[in-house]
Amino acid sequence: MTALHGRPLVKELERRFVVVHSRVDLPGGTVNLMHPENTDALISEDDMVRDDRLPYWADIWPSSRVLARALAGERGAGRTMLELGAGLGLATIAAMRAGYDVLASDYYDDALLFTSANAWRTLKREPRTRMIDWRELPDDLGVADRVVAADVLYEDRYPPLVANVIARTLAPGGVATIADPGRPMVEQFFELLPSLGLRLRNTEMVSYDEVPAQQTIRLHHVVRSADGDGEIDHA
Repeated sequence: MTALHGRPLVKELERRFVVVHSRVDLPGGTVNLMHPENTDALISEDDMVRDDRLPYWADIWPSSRVLARALAGERGAGRTMLELGAGLGLATIAAMRAGYDVLASDYYDDALLFTSANAWRTLKREPRTRMIDWRELPDDLGVADRVVAADVLYEDRYPPLVANVIARTLAPGGVATIADPGRPMVEQFFELLPSLGLRLRNTEMVSYDEVPAQQTIRLHHVVRSADGDGEIDHA
């Protein structure tokens, strides 16, 4: 990944991509996300052949908006957060605003560049970032008080991978939150939790009604089996 940061990184992304900006209203202030104009133009035949990768990171999904709004209402000072599949950085930005020390991760280097650039444009600071392949987790990844992800259970290969990442990275007493629009694969995810020492604590149902989508987003909160209820510190 390029070592550029701040304004030079923004300029480099504007050079490499045709970018547009979308406003997302969050508690604490609007975020003006920079993102590629045409997601289809990012599809790589090499990525498809290698492991069926598609550039979903370049869209602003309803689940990420709902997750970001939830995180914006938390107290994160003195706590760490790992985001899985950071995409354009919306949830990461909300968590940083809430005071979390965030490690934003994704499987696409370009996603992490946009996450850093959008955080800098909004907050004038950047999160820590790391490219992570869920199939080969690095030994030095460590643990976090909060592990979050938005709409990552859309294929049948992902539930065991996501469940394993949470089991590896969720700190004792921590809470993992998966924002999901009702994908069928979420049931498989739930079934895998007990064998990994995890359990579903509760699910919040959040109505989402913004053009062009109207759906219910579920915030699934996962804790370690021996940790009692776990707590999310709300503002």
